[in-house]
Formats: sequence, structure tokens, C-alpha cells
Amino acid sequence: MKVLVIGSGGREHAIIKKLKDNKTIAEIIAMPGNGGIAEDATCVNLSATDIDGIVKFAGENKIDYAVVAPDDPLVLGAVDRLNEIGIPCFGPTAKAAIIEGSKVFSKNLMKKYNIPTAAYEVFSDIDLALNYIKTCPIPTVVKADGLALGKGVIIAETREEAKNAIISIMQDKQFGKSGDSIVIEEFLSGPEVSVLAFTDGKTLVPMVSSMDHKRAGDNDTGLNTGGMGTVAPNPYYTKAVADECMEKIFIPTINAMNAEGRTFKGCLYFGLMLTPNGAKVIEYNCRFGDPETQVVLPLLQTDLFEIMQNVSNGTLDKVDVKFSEKSAACVIMASDGYPASYEKGFEITIPEDIKDSVYVAGAAIKDGKLVTSGGRVLGVTSVADTLENAIKLSYEKVERIKFDNAYYRRDIGKKALEV
Repeated sequence: MKVLVIGSGGREHAIIKKLKDNKTIAEIIAMPGNGGIAEDATCVNLSATDIDGIVKFAGENKIDYAVVAPDDPLVLGAVDRLNEIGIPCFGPTAKAAIIEGSKVFSKNLMKKYNIPTAAYEVFSDIDLALNYIKTCPIPTVVKADGLALGKGVIIAETREEAKNAIISIMQDKQFGKSGDSIVIEEFLSGPEVSVLAFTDGKTLVPMVSSMDHKRAGDNDTGLNTGGMGTVAPNPYYTKAVADECMEKIFIPTINAMNAEGRTFKGCLYFGLMLTPNGAKVIEYNCRFGDPETQVVLPLLQTDLFEIMQNVSNGTLDKVDVKFSEKSAACVIMASDGYPASYEKGFEITIPEDIKDSVYVAGAAIKDGKLVTSGGRVLGVTSVADTLENAIKLSYEKVERIKFDNAYYRRDIGKKALEV
């Protein structure tokens, strides 16, 4: 079989490495892929958002199955278009991907179906929004309605910060049309948990929980990033919490989407906050998280392609999805200066014996060499019997990978070990 994987990050590299375990797959094509993915798949230089180009290529090259990994092509309807020419896909259709594509939609869905989330207000008029923050509780959270590369959420500690966030999103159009409407919501506190789940719209199978580290600096300081590392499982996510989430959040979300005529098939990501008043949804994503995927998939024992095909076919209940009882840790190596400005084009050296556990994101091939080309350059994952050992092993590997201006946090998993 010929399988197409759309996307170009560490998440896609992790998916591709896992798909390679399946013996029925003869060729994996990554679109556009990256310099590191090129070692594990055939890269075709077409943008993940060039839906016409993707569909034309898939038809002409007789693709048997497609995995649409990033949010943008999902929201743009890549799955719908590929399905139209007879190519089965892993990923939701556009009308289901709206659960991530519009914060306003997802908040209103949760309110309508009594799914626990932060209290909120929606604004499409900047003056009304600016007026509201004069009296709302502070801190507060300001969110752009649409996709914003994971940067459309601002936690405002003061009224001035809230005002600046509203102006930059709604007036200055920092995120373009994604900021035409905003959500202003209650600030919640408590441990955060990420839970990815396979679902075919009927059956829902949660994956191993994980803990992301979003801030650029140690001890959760500095700017928000796409994620500087992850550990799994998340120690805060106990059996009791998992049962509560299944009953009050996971199943009600699937049922709500079905009731709205927006059946969700694919990977549904639940960003949760464990508050003193129970688990609440902070965000939904319509796809595998990054870098959560880089710790969750290494713990998956069941064949990933088999799961994906059964999700597409609506027969997920026929698969016994199993995860290892071990722990995993991923440390992201970034370009110094990320997420602000940074230099790139530096040669990367990865020892052969650890390549299997390195997921490349921001790297390209130049003059036959792998060089840095993005902010988050690669993720280094280890699996071990204890979380402490998994973290130790990942940092030992990080020390062996070389590129100029490499930067990484030195406290990934520290908080989890203190629980």
C-alpha cells in the first residue's frame, strides 16, 4: 500500500516511524515532510495547505490511504476532498474539524451540552470586548476564534494586558481573520493534562495521558511556545480522574458532535485543567498534539495503521488498543531565541545509534547535510520502566546531538516527578 502523510513536523515524523512497523505499507510519502523525515519517507515538496495540489498528486500517484496530521488542512477540508476521489483518510472532515477551527463553536458546543469548561463571553465587536474587560475578573484569558499556530491564547494578568491582547488580535489583526471574533474566558487553575483519543464517532479509546511544557524557559518562565517537551503518563491523571473525564467530557463530546451532524473520526485531543471543581476542558484539537505524539506513540503497542483503518471504517470497537505500562519523556531541542527571532542553517549531527528515537521538525537538507530551518528543531524521546529513567536517558541523548545555537529546557518532567 502507498500511504500519504500530510505535514512537516516532529509529530508527522513520529507518525511515520510508527507506520513503518506495518508490513502491508510498501511506501510512505510525506508532504511536504522535512530533512529528517526524508530518511524514513519519500518527501514531496507540496504545502500542507495546497489542497488542490494534494488531491491532484494523490489521484495521479494512486495513493491508497492518507493521514492528514496538521490542523490547517483538516479545517480546509483535505479529508473531504480526498474522500471525494475515493481515498480513505485518518482525520476529521471540515465540519468536524471546526471543533478546533473555531473557539467560538467549541465553547458554544460545551455550553449547549453541559460539558465542563471555563465560563466565557464571545465578542465580534472590539468596543464591547474592551468595555467587558474593565470589570471582568483578572487574570483572564483572551483567545482568537480561529487557528493561530498555537499562539492565539493570551493569559492576561492585568487589565492592561487584556486590553493589549484584544487590540492586537481584533484591531491589528495579528492572526488575520482568525481574530475577527474572540473568546474571553475565566482563568482556571490546577494541573494541566493532555489526553489524545482515537474515535470513529461511536467508540472512543483514550491514549496514554501526557504533560506538556509550553513555556520557553526553565520553571515555566518565558514566552509560550508550541511545546518544549512532554512526559507520559501524566501523574495527575489518576484512574478516578480518567473515569470522570470519560463520563463527563469524552463521551458527551462525541455525542454532542453526532447530535450536531458533525461526526468526528480521527484523533481528538482534549486539553484539560484539573480544577478544585473537577476536570474542565481548556481546548479541543482535531488532531494529534505536538509534542504529545512523540511520547504517546512510542508507548503504543497495537499497530497504528490497523487502528487508523478501523477508525476510517467505523469499526474501532474491533481493535484491542494497548499501550505499554512504561513511561516516556521527550525533550525538544530548539534554535536559541525561539519562539522570537533565531538564526538557522546550522549543521545537525545525530549519532546513528539514537536516530530511531529522534523526531525531526525544523530541519532541511542543504548541500547533502541536515541543517536547522525552524524554531523547534527536533524532539528526543526515551522509554523506560520509570519516568525518572526516561528523562535521564533523553537528556543523555540530547548531550550527544550537536548543532550551533541549540537550546533546550533542562527541567522537562521535573514537575511530574514531584507529584
